[in-house]
Amino acid sequence: MGFFSTVLGFCGFGIGISMGLVIGYILFIYLQPNDVKDPKIQPIADQDPKSMLRMFPEIPLWVKNPDFDRVDWINKFLEYMWPYLDKAICKTARNISKPIIEEQIPKYKIDSVDFETLTLGSLPPTFQGMKVYLTDEKELIMEPCLKWAANPNVLVAIKAFGLKATVQVVDLQVFAQPRITLKPLVPSFPCFASIYVSLMDKPHVDFGLKLGGADLMSIPGLYRFVQEQIKDQVANMYLWPKTLVVPILDPAKAFRRPVGIVHVKVVRATGLRKKDMMGGADPYVKIKLSEDKIPSKKTTVKHKNLNPEWNEEHKFSVRDPQTQVLEFSVYDWEQVGKHDKMGMNVLPLKEMVPNEHKSFTLELRKTLEGAEDGAPPDKDRGRLEVELLYKPFTEEEMPKGFEESQSVQKAPEGTPAGGGVLAVIVHSAEDVEGKHHTNPYVRIYFKGEERKTKHVKKNRDPRWEEEFTFMLEEPPVREKLHVEVLSTSSRIGLLHPKETLGYVDIPVVDVVNNKRMNQKFHLIDSKNGKIQIELEWRTTS
Repeated sequence: MGFFSTVLGFCGFGIGISMGLVIGYILFIYLQPNDVKDPKIQPIADQDPKSMLRMFPEIPLWVKNPDFDRVDWINKFLEYMWPYLDKAICKTARNISKPIIEEQIPKYKIDSVDFETLTLGSLPPTFQGMKVYLTDEKELIMEPCLKWAANPNVLVAIKAFGLKATVQVVDLQVFAQPRITLKPLVPSFPCFASIYVSLMDKPHVDFGLKLGGADLMSIPGLYRFVQEQIKDQVANMYLWPKTLVVPILDPAKAFRRPVGIVHVKVVRATGLRKKDMMGGADPYVKIKLSEDKIPSKKTTVKHKNLNPEWNEEHKFSVRDPQTQVLEFSVYDWEQVGKHDKMGMNVLPLKEMVPNEHKSFTLELRKTLEGAEDGAPPDKDRGRLEVELLYKPFTEEEMPKGFEESQSVQKAPEGTPAGGGVLAVIVHSAEDVEGKHHTNPYVRIYFKGEERKTKHVKKNRDPRWEEEFTFMLEEPPVREKLHVEVLSTSSRIGLLHPKETLGYVDIPVVDVVNNKRMNQKFHLIDSKNGKIQIELEWRTTS
């Protein structure tokens, strides 16, 4: 009897617990209070202190924090575009999830998982404010405050073992504060190469999950468990400093990094036209690669020769072989005065076959009109013979991506073993203003050598983005870099032709120790002027 009573006791306990859970669940789901009153709407000024404290988390950040800006225009944009964004996002979600589902369902012996209904509802997300960070690097950092109380209808049908179950997601709420970084900024549309997304805090995610018409999130204990699981999983993947990287542009095209080397050999010229009064000419060839800031390269001058022979070779870094062209110009050298142009022509790099020597004979022209189309020149100005070899980089030789390129480059071949190369990158200046004119340029003095940037006319906030290098026998641990911003008058006259807008002396010992430095310096003898200088110490090791 004792055995049977024990078994019956366990069965009664199990049946009682099961019936209690079912009855409690039904009462909890279907019995709703009838005395719910509509809330009273009052101005903020009429609220009591306790009500204000309860409302404080709902107040937009641009009201509470002056660092956050109001972005109502984005909310208005989302409101008008949401019907179209909803369809586009749902279509993308279907396309992305389909192969993932097909790959995973065989592991769990599920026949199929399909979206019967997928819509994000009629309520778009809203931005409560946005904070923008300004740095000295080529990046833009934004921190929006996102709140989304949505009314989605996501109905998923799951078929397994001949049975079908439908799960519905409703009443979605998402509160998050992501950090969105656009970097690096590049001169190619859309002007940034990648998007980096991370969360500054654990997000709040709340939703209803219905199975067979009943809300599973109403089961005591399950709601909090799911909440914590979602927060922990999302935080493990995307909580700062972890990031989600979304590539936008091909790094090679975005940074316009070199993809190969073209070897140009200027062989000879024949049949050049006479230029001198004595019936001769002093020709030389100038070679320029389009879409490149590197100065043109020149051959030697062949005096008194209308059929000169050079056999000189030059190298150029190629960034886009499909669009870049080599420009050849033949000049008559003059000891005094301007050099006369004898003829010119161009050669598109897309005509080159990689790793194959090719010879070309170019008909010299007066201008470039019709040169790329192969039209005959207007007059016979001679011919120029050249040989080209294009060598694309291998994967090992290809320049590194953005993250790896943040490290300092190695010094080029020929750098002294105990020394290195000091690279000075002049980015920009702010609030520089002269008494008589503001046409700023930068002059750099270092160990007796001088470098100058280009002139920028009538600009108090000029931008140069120019790089200069100094090759040194030993690390410059005691030297200072003298950077001076000057302005020259654009008018011809002797009154105030040049004036100093400010200067700064930068010790470079920190650059030698840290390898890199990028910051803004206040200019001495300037009221509010600043200049942004980036320094790198490059060695062979």
